[in-house]
Amino acid sequence: MFHFTAFVTCLAILFYFFTSIQVSKARVAFGIKVPAISGNPDFERVFRVQMNTLEWMPIFLPSLWLFAVYISDPIAAAVGLIWIAGRILYMTGYSQAAAKRGRGFGIQAAAAIFLWLGALGAIVWRLIHA
Repeated sequence: MFHFTAFVTCLAILFYFFTSIQVSKARVAFGIKVPAISGNPDFERVFRVQMNTLEWMPIFLPSLWLFAVYISDPIAAAVGLIWIAGRILYMTGYSQAAAKRGRGFGIQAAAAIFLWLGALGAIVWRLIHA
């Protein structure tokens, strides 16, 4: 069973849901009517946090699960928590200024790449040694 990875997956989805709510609140606060996505830099940064999170989830989630299946559920979950922490740092930094998003972005990117490379390596190892 992959209980740890499942829990972290739920946390990642919860974080994405939170970013969606933040966009809705920012629309009201800055007067940005649907379907517009520009017009106020403060809104645009909130919107980009949500969109960037969405852009990374198809990289993160399969890598997380493949790592859990082929290597370790607890390690995958721990690295998944690092990914979420990176996303939170990205969000808090970017909400202040675009230039402050880099550290969080780097942390979450490194976590996702670690998961992907680990999963790929384990799969190739098993293919070769099957």
